[in-house]
Amino acid sequence: MGKLIGIVADDITGANDIGIMFAKADWQTEVFPYPLYNKMGTFPPNVLIMDTNSRLDRYEEAYEKVFASTKSLQALGCEQFFNKTCSVFRGNIGAEFDAMLDALENEFAVVVLGFPKNGRTTMYGQHYVHGKKLADSEFRNDPVHPMLHSDLVDILQAQTKRKVALVDHEIVEQGSEKLKQEISQMRSQCQYLIVDVKDQSSLQIIARAIKDEKIICGASGIAEELALVMNKDQNGTRSITLPKLEAGILCAAGSLMPQTFNQVEEMKQRGLPVFEMKTVILFSDQKAAHLEELIMNLTTLLNDGKDVLVHSSNTQDVVKETKQLGTRLGYTNTSISRMVSESLAFVVDETLKRTKVNRLLLAGGETSASVCSRLGIEGLAVWKEIEPGLPSCISLDSTPRMLVLKSGSFGSKDFFAKAIDHLKEN
Repeated sequence: MGKLIGIVADDITGANDIGIMFAKADWQTEVFPYPLYNKMGTFPPNVLIMDTNSRLDRYEEAYEKVFASTKSLQALGCEQFFNKTCSVFRGNIGAEFDAMLDALENEFAVVVLGFPKNGRTTMYGQHYVHGKKLADSEFRNDPVHPMLHSDLVDILQAQTKRKVALVDHEIVEQGSEKLKQEISQMRSQCQYLIVDVKDQSSLQIIARAIKDEKIICGASGIAEELALVMNKDQNGTRSITLPKLEAGILCAAGSLMPQTFNQVEEMKQRGLPVFEMKTVILFSDQKAAHLEELIMNLTTLLNDGKDVLVHSSNTQDVVKETKQLGTRLGYTNTSISRMVSESLAFVVDETLKRTKVNRLLLAGGETSASVCSRLGIEGLAVWKEIEPGLPSCISLDSTPRMLVLKSGSFGSKDFFAKAIDHLKEN
């Protein structure tokens, strides 16, 4: 067995996001849901990714999932570990980082959150999204994890008892050897060391400096450079069967990020049939009839070979109304989010049962997780990159499906169009 890298990701889109960074450098990369059952077959991958789907979990639940996942990866022979988190630190960051260190009985990890190709940079510990400080970005209005601060040291330190420190970009720019020396000196002074990322060249320097570190945490941007400088022993290649295209492409979007909103609007402009799952109706006795009407409309068009898109309500006024209604009925923000994603997953599942659709585009981490769970997908082979951090993948099932699982905040305005073309061409 060759070198095995173990990655724990807190959502399915993030798992694929980091997976493609290795896969496009010819590392065999596969994603499995928590808990792990050994379905790797004859050729274990070079990169084994566990999706804990823990971003919306309680602190204790997230900790337990990551601890158990790390132990499983260790038992399978993983030599290096990566804790993949949201590129803006949403979720149970401290709990999940601590869980991995505890599971490995280790007290040091390098944290790299910058992902310049998707607009995430860090300067003097301040995190930026497309040039805006995190607290001034669209993530300030996240319905579950509003990001009200920009200092990564402060954000992480508030979630852990371990000491958090920073290496700023001025040291990074002095080169990988200087950075490696700095990391060595800081190892005795902190447990988490966040490293600034000014641009892609920063990631190249950081990758050379940390390629032998046992534990790395953060976003997937650094993995693209690590995949090029780490030593790899190829284990072999699993036989992957691409499903034959037999119907139209079904697209489902549940993300409230402005990137996904703009992508949906772009497809409306292009004339794609678009249907809205009205989230306010989900709290009424009209829910079943509304979902059935959506399913029938989607089914008719898909069976005629047309591509279609269904999305949850995504305008600010309706989202606000949905949240207020759910709150009055006793729902939390998390449970409202899950109701919406699970309802959208129901629509997708029922539509698939009535059609021959086997190629899907799903937008949003919760949407992607809910659909994959409902479909009983046992694992994914990361396939080809469409845009930075946005790959296609093939389900490792007896009846494989081809999927694009898109992070809500990633992708160009015309990404949906690119993804549909990609799903048809391959």
